[in-house]
Amino acid sequence: MDPVTQRWLWALAVLAAYALFCALVWRRHAARRRPKGQAGDGAVLVAYASQTGFARDLAERTVDGLLSAGQKAWMEAIDRIDPARLSGLSRALFIVSTTGEGDAPDHAAGFVRRMRDGLAADGTVALSGLEYGLLALGDRSYARFCAFGHAVDGWLRHQGARPLFDPVEVDDGDAGALRHWQQHLGRMAGHVHLPDWSTPDYAPWTLVDRRHLNPGSPGGPVHHLRLRPPAGVDAIWQAGDIAEIGPCNPPDAVAGALAARGGDRAETRGGVTRPLSHWLAEAVLPDGLEPLPHREYSIASLPGDGTLDLVVRQVTGPDGRPGLGSGWLGLHAPPGGPVRLRLRRNPGFHPPADDRPLILVGNGTGIAGLRAHLKARERAGHGRNWLLFGERTAAHDSLFADELAAWRDSGLLTRLDLAFSRDQVPRVHVQHLLAASMDQVAAWAGEGAAIYVCGSLEGMARDVHHTLLDILGADMLEQMAADRRYCRDVY
Repeated sequence: MDPVTQRWLWALAVLAAYALFCALVWRRHAARRRPKGQAGDGAVLVAYASQTGFARDLAERTVDGLLSAGQKAWMEAIDRIDPARLSGLSRALFIVSTTGEGDAPDHAAGFVRRMRDGLAADGTVALSGLEYGLLALGDRSYARFCAFGHAVDGWLRHQGARPLFDPVEVDDGDAGALRHWQQHLGRMAGHVHLPDWSTPDYAPWTLVDRRHLNPGSPGGPVHHLRLRPPAGVDAIWQAGDIAEIGPCNPPDAVAGALAARGGDRAETRGGVTRPLSHWLAEAVLPDGLEPLPHREYSIASLPGDGTLDLVVRQVTGPDGRPGLGSGWLGLHAPPGGPVRLRLRRNPGFHPPADDRPLILVGNGTGIAGLRAHLKARERAGHGRNWLLFGERTAAHDSLFADELAAWRDSGLLTRLDLAFSRDQVPRVHVQHLLAASMDQVAAWAGEGAAIYVCGSLEGMARDVHHTLLDILGADMLEQMAADRRYCRDVY
C-alpha cells in the first residue's frame, strides 16, 4: 500500500472513531435529558434545578425510590415544566439548589421568570389542587442559605399549593438531612421501608428503662424510653434535635431466617466478620443483605438530664405487625441492652436565642420535642411560655402531667391549655384552643413571640396552620417563618 493511500485510510479511521465518540456522547446526553419514569394519572412529578448535577442525581434517586415502592413518578428539569401541566397535577416534589449568593441555577431562568409572572398572563392562581414537598440544597457559609429553595416554596404557597411537609434544608450535602427527606418519601409511598442512601454511623446506646405512659388509652401504647450513651462518648444535642434509631428485627424473625439458612455461622461482609444472626438482626429479611432503614424521633430531654429520652407510640401496620421502629423500641429492645442511635442536628427547630415569649403547640408524642424546649427555657431562665397540648383522654393520656403541673406552678408555664378530644362532644383539639384564644395569640405574636409546633402532620399540624392563618394572616405568618419565629417539627 502506497504512503498516500495509507494516510487516507488512517484519516478515515480517525474520522470514523471521532464520529462514533460524538454519537455516544450525544446518546448519553440525550438519555440524561429524557424524563426518568413515566407521567400519568396519580404520578408524582420530581422537578429539579441543578447547577452541578447534585440535585439531578438526588431527583433520580427520589424517582427510583418511589418507583421501587410502587408509586408512579417521573422527573423533569424545572425549566421544562409546562405551567398548564403543573396545575393539573395532584402531587409534585421539588429538589432545587441555590448557587452563589442566593441565585437559581442557570437553567432555571425560565422558571424564575414564570414565578415572577404567575402561571398565566392574567395572574390566575391555578395550583390549589397541588400538594408538594421541597428539598432545598445550599451552603450555610453563604448569607442567603437555600434562598432559591425558599423562593420556590413561597411561590408555590402563594399559588395555592399545599405543602406535604416543611421544606427540608440540606447544608453542603448533609447526609442526615437527606435521610430525613427519605423518611418523607417513605410516608408518601404508604409508609414503606425505603433503603437509606447512606447508612447512619450508629453508636450503641444503652436502653436504661422503658415506661408505659398511657395504660388503658383508646390509642396505641406510648412509651417513655431513657437511653445512655456509650462510655467515654460526650453526647451533645440541643432541644429540637433528632435521634436516628437503627431498628433491629425481632428475635423470632431472626431465628426463622437462621433456620432457613441452616443455623448461625460467622459471615464476612465489607471486610467485617460477625455472626450471621447479627447481620440478619439489622437487615431486611428474607434476603438479609440490605440494611434496615432508620427511624427518626424527637428528643425529649437535654444532655444535662443524664439520659436521652424518647416518647414513642406503638404503630401497627395494615397487616397487624408492629411498626419497624416503634416495634423494636417498644416491644423487643431489651432494657440494659444496646440500641443503635445517631444524633442529627435539626437547626430549623432549635430554641429561640433570646428570651422572647414562646407559644408551644402539639399533640400526642409531639410532647417529646415540646418537653425538651421547656427544659431549655427553664435552664436559660426564660419565662413567659404558653403550652397548648392535645391527647385523647385525661384519665389515660395525661402525658408528663406532673411535670407540666410543676412548671405551671413554678411560673415557667405562664399558661397551660389542654385538650382531651374523647372527653366531650363535640371533640376539642388544639386548633380549637388556639381559635378560642385568638386575641391572646395575636397579642403574643405582636409582642415578638415565637410559635413552635410539634406532633402529627395529618390533622393537627395542618389544622393548626390554617387556624394561625385565620388569626395572624398569611403575610405575618410567612414573615414569622422567614424570621424563624414559626417553626415546626411534624411527622
